[in-house]
Amino acid sequence: MRTSAFTAILTLLLAATTPAAAPTDAQTIDALIHAVEVLPGARFIRNGSAYDGKAAAEHLRYKRDHSGGHCASAVDFIAHCASGSSLSGQPYRIRFADGHEVDAADYFRGELARLQGGKATAAGKR
Repeated sequence: MRTSAFTAILTLLLAATTPAAAPTDAQTIDALIHAVEVLPGARFIRNGSAYDGKAAAEHLRYKRDHSGGHCASAVDFIAHCASGSSLSGQPYRIRFADGHEVDAADYFRGELARLQGGKATAAGKR
């Protein structure tokens, strides 16, 4: 009985001192998509047309899901799915509520740095 109590206490102590596991690549990509989905008043510019956050997120999820494995990491996702149109070659842009625009790639790289605890802030955030 003493051994099992000791084991239980040791397990609890180790669990309390073990750092949380880093998010998976899929979780990080989901967080990037969610960031644009809930960006207040922003528009996602794709091939000259503006879309709200929900439509932008749906499009990015579709591209990720149909990337043929080219979006294994968040960096790959930004480069292959979130930066521009694979049909027209035009870069995606994000227009913020105050009217200024940034390349979507810059926005997502900033968000990735923020998610990873970097000191960089997301492009366009003030």
